[in-house]
Amino acid sequence: MSYQVNEKGYYGDFGGAYIPEMLYPNVEELRTQYLDIMNDPSFKEEFDQLLKDYVGRPSPLYFAKRLSEKHNTKVYLKREDLNHTGAHKVNNTIGQILVAKKLGKNRIIAETGAGQHGVATATVCALMGIQCVVYMGEIDIKRQAPNVARMKMLGAEVRPAKSGSKTLKDATNEAIRDWINNPVDTHYIIGSAIGPHPYPDMVTRFQSVISEEIKWQLKEKEGRENPDYVVACIGGGSNAAGTYYHFLDEPSVGIIAVEAAGKGVDSGESAATSQLGKEGIIHGCKTLLMQTADGQITEPYSISAGLDYPGVGPLHSHLYRTGRGEFYSVTDDDAMAAGLELSQLEGIIPAIETSHALAIFNDKKFKPEDVVVISLSGRGDKDLNTYIDYFRL
Repeated sequence: MSYQVNEKGYYGDFGGAYIPEMLYPNVEELRTQYLDIMNDPSFKEEFDQLLKDYVGRPSPLYFAKRLSEKHNTKVYLKREDLNHTGAHKVNNTIGQILVAKKLGKNRIIAETGAGQHGVATATVCALMGIQCVVYMGEIDIKRQAPNVARMKMLGAEVRPAKSGSKTLKDATNEAIRDWINNPVDTHYIIGSAIGPHPYPDMVTRFQSVISEEIKWQLKEKEGRENPDYVVACIGGGSNAAGTYYHFLDEPSVGIIAVEAAGKGVDSGESAATSQLGKEGIIHGCKTLLMQTADGQITEPYSISAGLDYPGVGPLHSHLYRTGRGEFYSVTDDDAMAAGLELSQLEGIIPAIETSHALAIFNDKKFKPEDVVVISLSGRGDKDLNTYIDYFRL
């Protein structure tokens, strides 16, 4: 069985491009050219150079000694939090801004939930001198104020999404509307492994630098390229897709995805798509989606703005459906406790998204000799107010 996208843009039953006719030229232009652009030696050279000198890659693979002792297994953290801008998102925005330039686009739009993708997009637009508009849910603008300030300081215009739940889903709707109205000069930098084909594949390929590095770093540290497990938090799923990519066809490597259960999977306030989702279409692709009996999208909830999404990317739906990935749902409370634990055991304050992945030890018991690599997708600076309120610090 293949876990790669097929020529029609599907991972098994999931994927495709379900788009309004007016978007067809934009998406088709991208689909027919993205692989040629990405495989061009001069593109690769510029991309790799920026990842090295601007982003600061490779990011370290850190053996978390005290965390390993506590959970009686070997835990390595892939330190995406040490990238420029503080998360994995910049790997993809660097790649996509270079693609946009090759396609002759001079205006960039993006959507953002936690603000990390918005910051990463605003960053590369400043770097390249390209106009940038970021759509963000009104609620997320309030709870992620530091990131909003960063985007504005980088020269981006932040436009609030005031419809629906006023979070990531609604910001994405607004961005798609903008794209329909500005098809010629605008490129839409999607931040998750979601959207119409070729976005899930393109985003995954740009993020696959994560698993590529894990392989040679683990070889240096453990004498083998493959861990026993790779673990990542999952909303739309770009950090997860990049962490899994080079292990998808290695059956000896367990793939673990950790979703946001919010206040509990059955509480009505959750974002546990694998448990609650049914096949549906959102933002241009067919995937697992939280929805009512008559197909209306259910409002997701998570304490973490980056996991507060009613679906997952089509690759992850395929991993779930085929059983290749193990999916776990973690509540707000367990995630917050895991974030505090990492802070106090290792001196690393993680993003609340990442804290969900770190809570895996409550649900899954590993063997002492297992090598478990967890994607530390982002740092916790942006979430300090949430941590302060939650723990009354």
